[in-house]
Amino acid sequence: MAWTTCAAIYFIIWWVVLFAALPFGVKSQDESGEVVVGTDPGAPVMPHLRGKLIWTTLIAAVIFTLFYVVYTYRLVSLDDLATLWGLLKY
Repeated sequence: MAWTTCAAIYFIIWWVVLFAALPFGVKSQDESGEVVVGTDPGAPVMPHLRGKLIWTTLIAAVIFTLFYVVYTYRLVSLDDLATLWGLLKY
């Protein structure tokens, strides 16, 4: 697999994991009771982005590594997936 393909797949995995991780642990201004005048009450107080970026990078690396090992060693083939989804009958 070319390094550009690896980078593209990692990039897609990273963004999906980031959007999945963004809502965790976030309190809104309304929930914390510290609503700033002129802002939406649902705006986050402390989104903890640095920690989420670090966790996103680590989790995406693990997911990509699993994907790469499965792809490299051909642990799952297209025929296996077709059989699993009922598209191919033996």
